[in-house]
Amino acid sequence: MAEVSKRPPLMPLDEALARLLACAAPQLDTESVSTFEADGRVLAQDVRSGLTVPPRDNSSMDGYAVRSADCAAPRAVLRVAQRIPAGTVGTPLAAGTAARIFTGAQIPDGADAVVMQEDTSALPEEGSLGSVRIEIAPAAGQWIRRAGEDVAAGDVVLARGERLTPAGLGLAASVGLDRLQVAKRPRVTLLSTGDELVMPGEVAPEAMKPGSIYNSNRFFMRALLVRLGCEVHDLGIVPDRRDATIEALRGASERSDLIITTGGVSVGEEDHIKAAVQALGQLDLWSLSMKPGKPFAYGRIGNAHLTGLPGNPVSSFLTFLLLVRPFLLTLQGAARVAPSPVAMRADFDWPRADRRREFLRARRNAAGGLDLFANQSSGVLTSMVWGEGVIDTPAGQPFKAGDMVQFIPFSSLLG
Repeated sequence: MAEVSKRPPLMPLDEALARLLACAAPQLDTESVSTFEADGRVLAQDVRSGLTVPPRDNSSMDGYAVRSADCAAPRAVLRVAQRIPAGTVGTPLAAGTAARIFTGAQIPDGADAVVMQEDTSALPEEGSLGSVRIEIAPAAGQWIRRAGEDVAAGDVVLARGERLTPAGLGLAASVGLDRLQVAKRPRVTLLSTGDELVMPGEVAPEAMKPGSIYNSNRFFMRALLVRLGCEVHDLGIVPDRRDATIEALRGASERSDLIITTGGVSVGEEDHIKAAVQALGQLDLWSLSMKPGKPFAYGRIGNAHLTGLPGNPVSSFLTFLLLVRPFLLTLQGAARVAPSPVAMRADFDWPRADRRREFLRARRNAAGGLDLFANQSSGVLTSMVWGEGVIDTPAGQPFKAGDMVQFIPFSSLLG
């Protein structure tokens, strides 16, 4: 009697991610880059401020700097004794006077409040700065930004491992840094497998052979890598031949930190990635307990890591976001790599829970809940365009309309 082969058990996604990240100890060199060019890069050292921001109390409004005690009486009138634009320093404010002041200008000694110009009436006088009537009495401290309320000298304003954002670049500039030390960009080689694939622009729709499809994976995968700050070398479509696959992988391994393949990681006769990697290095092939995105591979060829993603576009997209993205960020020393789910109300029933952990494409509706894309197939890329994120559905756990679910916005995964 023939022995019945047993399928390997499906690996939970969290276990696969932990195994993957354990192989991604930060190993990239660092470099100094212009703060202008550092968006999306991962800091290699703390950014510590050498100064206080703001350095002195300053006005947060255009208006008049006053002593609040001088304005206690209704509609007090004060002589305007000086004018203080931003970038200049006034003289101490005498009792019974006001200083015309502009946003960002340093508060003169003696003043303890700013009255916005909308709450005043200017009373011009020939040959002088005139007087001002205070229509609404100010409270002490009103419209004053205190010295150090943003940053104190010595503060760590951006921590090592932080992925820089436009706000972070502005903060670094505010403490005087025109260059930042960051992890070098990961060098990633991307290749697609499949003789059925053709490129848009090379073959017109009416000229496509039966069974051919356009290579959509190549386009979104490259865009995802560029958004992560990678240096991308795109090998295009590699023929479904073992020798061609080995040649492509050998060359890629010599110039890459990571090789990403799409397609060819299943067990079919035309799936050559497994054999090619094993001929050159080592490979772990995992069957993941996630839907979509069951087949996944990780391996090494020389010093290069390799991840093999499924060929179906939604499966490829989601396995990249949930596995490869955190791997690349960890490789750069990023401190935060996990997505940021939010609890939201499902406005639909999901009675047919899969035995695998499932990621359902959904989007927010006007009522504050979530709507489901009608077709959840792994080949329907329109679901990723229509959707604003995915619902992380535990294996075997149905839910009904009104239940709270874990929603992962694409905005927390695509930046």
